[in-house]
Amino acid sequence: MAARKSSAPKLGDVLLVTGSETFLADRAVRSAAHAVMKGGAEVEVTDVQGGSLDIGMFAEQTGPSLFAAERMLVIRELENLPPEVAANVLEYAASPADDVLVVLVHSGGQKGKAVLDKLRKAGVTEVVAAAPKTWELPQFVLGEIRLIGGSIDERGAAALVDAVGHDLRALAGACSQLVSDAGNEPVTTELISRYFGGRAEVTSFAVADAAIAGRTEPALEQLRWAMDCGVAAVLVTSAMAGGLRGLAKFSSAPSGMREADLAREVGVPPWKLKTLRQQAKGWTPGGLATAIKAVAQADADVKGASGDAGYSLERMVITVSQAHGRR
Repeated sequence: MAARKSSAPKLGDVLLVTGSETFLADRAVRSAAHAVMKGGAEVEVTDVQGGSLDIGMFAEQTGPSLFAAERMLVIRELENLPPEVAANVLEYAASPADDVLVVLVHSGGQKGKAVLDKLRKAGVTEVVAAAPKTWELPQFVLGEIRLIGGSIDERGAAALVDAVGHDLRALAGACSQLVSDAGNEPVTTELISRYFGGRAEVTSFAVADAAIAGRTEPALEQLRWAMDCGVAAVLVTSAMAGGLRGLAKFSSAPSGMREADLAREVGVPPWKLKTLRQQAKGWTPGGLATAIKAVAQADADVKGASGDAGYSLERMVITVSQAHGRR
């Protein structure tokens, strides 16, 4: 998740935001804007895409201002900067202007890595906007709710993730709504169920849980309901793959491990181990291999290898549920 290397940015800084999680990257940009505008200062903000930036525009936005205006320049998709502009950005980072905050947003990946390395060597401030692992999402919810003045326990945080899913924007919005409606009281699982129970019933995780438990008909009913409610096909294959990976790691973990160590080994929060123990009953290495292969095929199908995503998902659900108990 987002992590800082130093204090809040200020005019005269160059801030580098790296990572594929757009919600966290956008939040870092907004936080930077709030920091330089603190106290009611008027700051002129320019937000551009790296691929459309030229040398003249960069010089205009970072050079001396005729009106002594304080400015903030946000350059998104830093990896798409033209080489000649990248050279100017690197030169600027070594000696930034006192009345400008430059925010450079890199979307992640290897493209533009050489520029990133040089910026880091120049000592710019960096915020890492990395997507949290699945098992870290309840901790994200805990932090989000505390940030806006509410409270929730770990089980409630996990329930919200199960209900809303993995999208950080959706989770943050749900946290805000729940804290507002809870008033000065903690956010409870009952409140979560009241607001998101219907959504929880049609999430991709409900489909995966039923199929992994070997319950073919309920899994198919959940799948059809989910598809009718607009759940994306790729989310269903992703949830199924994640569930089977966790089950495979749990089944192959050394026996006798402490709960905390086992949770780290499997890559899940400790409360999830009880679910995995229940799911592991009836699964064999051969059955898991069959199920994982079926999910991989369905994932390829829904991403373009097949024209009928619904059929591919139904075939996956049937294969996975029937692989339960297979030797």
